[in-house]
Amino acid sequence: MGVPFPGAGGRVLNERAALALAERGVRSMSVRFAPTVHGAGDEGFVAMIVAADRTARSAAYIGDGVNRWPAVHRSDAATLVRLGIESAPAGSVLHAVAEEGVPIRDVSEAIAKGLGLPATSITPEQAQAQFGFLAHFLALDLPTSSALTRELLAWKPSGPGLIEDLEQGHYFSGS
Repeated sequence: MGVPFPGAGGRVLNERAALALAERGVRSMSVRFAPTVHGAGDEGFVAMIVAADRTARSAAYIGDGVNRWPAVHRSDAATLVRLGIESAPAGSVLHAVAEEGVPIRDVSEAIAKGLGLPATSITPEQAQAQFGFLAHFLALDLPTSSALTRELLAWKPSGPGLIEDLEQGHYFSGS
């Protein structure tokens, strides 16, 4: 077993190191969270996208915006972690995904509505200028399943979906 490495580049190596502990009797697990763990108080990707759109005065998506991101509400992610701690077998890899793939265009349109701005298609170069490091992630198509996790732990996400959460308005109350 190797020594865990810090930072995003070492995420896979850290996971492997933790899961290898299962062979030594440690009840380890890995929870892979959707890139959008959303809900009131979120300061992650969705909040950063909203801030960038507010600054640019346009809720943008790249190209046709049909690429998808998986999503999970914070309360559902927390429930999954609890279930994992309580009953996941040692060495489990769990996927905290309630929605397998929300089209980025739909996300942009919900942000546009919430901010009172137009939703617009932009090029990858324009995305780099508007979103910085997030542009790369916004261009990815990342459909992800949690079917095995749901079956293993009888996990049933019940929180609002990403678009419904955006429609609640809490992402737009800040400046």
